[in-house]
Amino acid sequence: MKTISTFIGRTAVGLFLLFASVSCEDFLSLTPDNALPAGNPTISSAGTLRAAIISAYNELQGYSGSLVTLATASGDNALGNSSQSAQFQLNQHAVPTDHSTVVSTYTSLYRAVNITNTVIASIGAISDPQLSEDEKNRILGEAHFIRALSYFDLARGWGGVQIQTKPTDNLEVIKGIRRSSLDDTYNQVLADLVEAEKLLPDDASTRNRAQKSTAKALRARLHLYREQWEEAERYASEVIANSKYELVKPYKTFFTAPFLTKESVFELTFSLSDKNGYWSTWFPSSLGGGHSLKPSDKIVEKLNDPAIGGSRNVLIAGTGLTLHTPFYGPTTGISPFYLIRIAELYLIRAEARAKKASPDLAGAVQDLNAVRERADVPAWENTTDREQIIAAIEEENNVEFPFEAHRWFDLVRTRRADVVLGVTNKNYWLFPIPQSDILSDPDVEQNPGY
Repeated sequence: MKTISTFIGRTAVGLFLLFASVSCEDFLSLTPDNALPAGNPTISSAGTLRAAIISAYNELQGYSGSLVTLATASGDNALGNSSQSAQFQLNQHAVPTDHSTVVSTYTSLYRAVNITNTVIASIGAISDPQLSEDEKNRILGEAHFIRALSYFDLARGWGGVQIQTKPTDNLEVIKGIRRSSLDDTYNQVLADLVEAEKLLPDDASTRNRAQKSTAKALRARLHLYREQWEEAERYASEVIANSKYELVKPYKTFFTAPFLTKESVFELTFSLSDKNGYWSTWFPSSLGGGHSLKPSDKIVEKLNDPAIGGSRNVLIAGTGLTLHTPFYGPTTGISPFYLIRIAELYLIRAEARAKKASPDLAGAVQDLNAVRERADVPAWENTTDREQIIAAIEEENNVEFPFEAHRWFDLVRTRRADVVLGVTNKNYWLFPIPQSDILSDPDVEQNPGY
């Protein structure tokens, strides 16, 4: 029964409105009740297609908070602050194979993959007068983008993973699929982003659904992780050149209601009827939160230093037992998740310019200072010392995105998690594959050290 429930958790499509209820006998079969029934496609109309792509965005909502927790608590910006051992295990890099946050993030990412696989496989057969070719292309582009983002986050968290590009409706579908290399996993991300860029529009005001420029932005990040500096610079430049985006000032403007500012390249929005409860992770009990994470003393000191944090000191609130970040407020649950901000594109381009074979150090410093100026931090003046500029860009990433899904992954991709965090065992630079997956699928190999 554990094998069956594990399979359900990992491959569920989540389109509960699209499936009929099933009997107990059906539930105990090897075809999970919330996976797509083989030979009986459920995405067959404009309405069901639209519901499917929305459910894919819903999976992004589901894992984004968990990914932030992994990135901040595994880095040096957040400390466990409750009796729950899960947060402290991330702080100490002693993560078991059944770690709740690791498991929930991993399974939710694969659910997003499976939903998008289903959309991609089904969309060509849909003939509905209510579905225009433009909408069809947009939804197909969104599916490719969401699958790209999901595999990207799987790759940076777990290394090369099983690449599934067909809907998973029974255990036979995934038989024999072994883990791919990291490079091949990133190749799948790139292939999906190329398709997404072809198919997606670029509406002037849309920030909470994938756009052509959103695909370009993720591609810039992908090239950065692959150390393809020229391509990272090129795609970051294309996004920066889009007048739809700009660094907004003062800093707190973009994470203060009503949101949807020009800072945001791609965000997941919430509402009073579809709330984001992640604020509770950071807010103290006096404000109604669970306060399982709190900003580290190290990041508090940096953010409160005018020469480093500048106006980003607004990311810190309270003292002592009430110390927290208001970044995910208000407590009404309407705060978005920012998956990509324009500040990141400036820092991607800065790093790429500094690290490419023929460095453009003046250009790198110009981009670095664009981010610093917005935060009311003094300009960086040294334009000739390459290593110091690269170190300054690393630190700027840290204080610009302290409570977003960046810090841990930045230190791993630059191979500095040992120097900065003392994580000398590089096996622990990746999270473990959930043990339930290892038990349910003999083709899945565990990451070394777990």
